[in-house]
Amino acid sequence: MKISTALRRGTFGLLVSAALAVPLAAALAAPAVPPVDEALMRDTIRTLSSDEFEGRGPGTAAEPKTLDAIIARFKAAGLQPGNKGPDNKPTWLQDVPTATIAGTNRSPLVITGGAQTLTFKPSSEFVAGSYRITPHTDVKDSELVFVGYGINAPELGWNDYAGIDMHGKTAVILVNDPDYAMDGEDGLFRGRRMTYYGRWTYKFEEAARQGATAALIIHDTFPAAYGWQVVESSWSGAQHFVQTANDGADQTVANGWVQKPVAEAILKAAGKDLAALTAAAQTKGFKPVPLGLKASLSFDNTIEKANSHNVVGILPGKTQPGEYVLFSAHWDHLGRCKPDATGDDICNGAVDNATGVAALAALAKMNAAAGPTARSQVFLAVTLEESGLLGSEYYAQNPVFPLAKTVGGVNMDALSVGGPAKDITVTGGDKSELTAILRKVEGEMGLTESPEEHPERGHYYRSDHFSFAKRGVPMFDLGRGTDLVVGGKAAGQAASDDYVNVRYHQPSDQYQESWDMSGMLQDVRLFYRLGRELADSNVWPNWHPNDEFRAIRDKSLAEAKGK
Repeated sequence: MKISTALRRGTFGLLVSAALAVPLAAALAAPAVPPVDEALMRDTIRTLSSDEFEGRGPGTAAEPKTLDAIIARFKAAGLQPGNKGPDNKPTWLQDVPTATIAGTNRSPLVITGGAQTLTFKPSSEFVAGSYRITPHTDVKDSELVFVGYGINAPELGWNDYAGIDMHGKTAVILVNDPDYAMDGEDGLFRGRRMTYYGRWTYKFEEAARQGATAALIIHDTFPAAYGWQVVESSWSGAQHFVQTANDGADQTVANGWVQKPVAEAILKAAGKDLAALTAAAQTKGFKPVPLGLKASLSFDNTIEKANSHNVVGILPGKTQPGEYVLFSAHWDHLGRCKPDATGDDICNGAVDNATGVAALAALAKMNAAAGPTARSQVFLAVTLEESGLLGSEYYAQNPVFPLAKTVGGVNMDALSVGGPAKDITVTGGDKSELTAILRKVEGEMGLTESPEEHPERGHYYRSDHFSFAKRGVPMFDLGRGTDLVVGGKAAGQAASDDYVNVRYHQPSDQYQESWDMSGMLQDVRLFYRLGRELADSNVWPNWHPNDEFRAIRDKSLAEAKGK
């Protein structure tokens, strides 16, 4: 998983669908909460994070034993297999076919059409890769077009591609949202708080939808929230993708980033000024600007295809079995990694994310013990989160249970060790009507809300719940706060710093019998309450009207009703 405030505090995401059927206050009743099986959670974490499981690397010898361990706990909890195999027989597994693409023999980025040819070096001045599964990538003499922030948001009356055909062209795009520099959240794009339109993944997706041959994002440290070294290291190695039927043919030929000074030089060659164009792009009604220049670049691709697995279990609903509430957690970690000073090269992933799988097993047992809910409850352990949310992405592309019928759920990622807290943090802010459910439950549990740190960094879009959100399923991402019942904020911050600085993605992320599990038990009780509220009600909370995911959810529900 990615480092974020939510990660450091023990995260989970609540995902829910649309079309509010009845008033929330009238629909929701506080359920009794069965005891959380601490022994089961400890056994699950202890087992999955042991050296025998070698860091739970997908596609390694550890994957079959990891899947067996999860399935055994699902069975013991009373779940049924949630998927069907090719023979139509029940199965616990969903295949997740993936592709790994490593670029080699990279050419410079060559810009022609100005007074002189400009040449920029790969890695230090620009990076590029391809989402297409092809042995060679070649962008030749593609016209450059400055498209501002590269946003097409009909619900906000904003289209940076208005009036231009991008086929054969390369989009030059600013990072983040048009109003990212605001102090508050009152802007059209929520001001300082990043929306999905500000994420680089969206910008590449939209460029592809517009028919662009390539897309180049201009890196700027503050709006990107990280330096060039992060971009350079992230794009210099192999890239992981979910396999698609067309091998990514609907994507751009190439995607990449350029250093800000590189972008300034390119625009100067076109007789333009980056600062002036940036200011213009922050104004509604901006139109794309052809630069009169052409770009060329190329590289080879080494391609490797593989297969991993999600684990799917279900508790069928008693009155609305065709509607689903989802509990999920990723089972994978880094496998063998850089050795520490003692020579230990196993990244055991006890917190990240054996704790989430343990919570998943405990919730399955609690819900089975409490008896069936009105709606079906699905328990999903996904793979390849550490490789870019690929397991959840594949499930969202190929859902076992339709997303238009998925009412909501709880995603659990890296529960914090330590005692219970007085507060929780809502990552992403108030995005949907689901806030009413959260505030009802947190009030009954005596919890308060603390503001999210660094909302401009877009942490909401960096965990498994996002694979569902971008397809219109409204999501909450919540974390236990740092104001602990014992020790207050000082103790909470110390625990957070210890994990981030000493254990995160390192061999030292190991289970200890001395762990204080009381905070995790608090988390699981909260997860249970939120999921059970949804599973025993007929509410369908929707995104707020101007949220970036409202339109796609409305469309999917309308299509589902029309079938």
